[in-house]
Amino acid sequence: MRIAMWSGPRNLSTAMMRSFASRSDTFVTDEPFYSAFLKESMLPHPGAEEVIRNHESDWKAVLKHLNGPIPDGKKIWYQKHMAHHLLPGMDCDWVQDFRHAFLIRDPVAVVASLTGFIHYPTLRDTGLPQQAAIFHAVKRWTGKIPPVIDCKDLLADPRGMLSKLCARLEIPFEESMLSWKAGIHPTDGCWAKHWYAKVAQTTGFEAAKEKRITTPEELEPILFGCKEIFSFLYENRIVP
Repeated sequence: MRIAMWSGPRNLSTAMMRSFASRSDTFVTDEPFYSAFLKESMLPHPGAEEVIRNHESDWKAVLKHLNGPIPDGKKIWYQKHMAHHLLPGMDCDWVQDFRHAFLIRDPVAVVASLTGFIHYPTLRDTGLPQQAAIFHAVKRWTGKIPPVIDCKDLLADPRGMLSKLCARLEIPFEESMLSWKAGIHPTDGCWAKHWYAKVAQTTGFEAAKEKRITTPEELEPILFGCKEIFSFLYENRIVP
């Protein structure tokens, strides 16, 4: 079984990957299209040259690998995908036989976090438009609404939300999914040192601390563009 988890940046996607990596039956892959995305877009992401140099940048070769044998003799292959890494012209039909899930987070928090890495993020950088497009494609392929997890719900009740997600994916929940070792993991991409500082300090899902977020005026148009898309995905989320 292959699971494609479609996320935007700063959405607890690495923590979720840690959770699935803690299972006894699962192999995980970290953002397999990131190198191809950076090579094509030429965006000045932290460590971009190193990522392109150390990871496969031919998206067709990546696609072939992701459809190959599951590594390490595992039964499940969990693939952490950033929705915005899918470039125009990339055919999505290769994931029709996958099981899909979506991870979302309040765009205000996403954009605020993104500005620490990208000075002027765009709507595309949030991954929300791409998540919505993939959501509709999966619904069309399967005739079912795919599972959507909101980060706030996940942090409020990790065991409950993971149990419901596993049920929707038709796999058993494992208690091991609630914890992991701190630090950078062998399955992390080489970009981990730039992006994973906070998650590297964790050993499980930690309750979110409420804090007031002030959005710069110049980013208000992005949040306006996010609002309708996020609301649609949120309405289709797994309810706690």
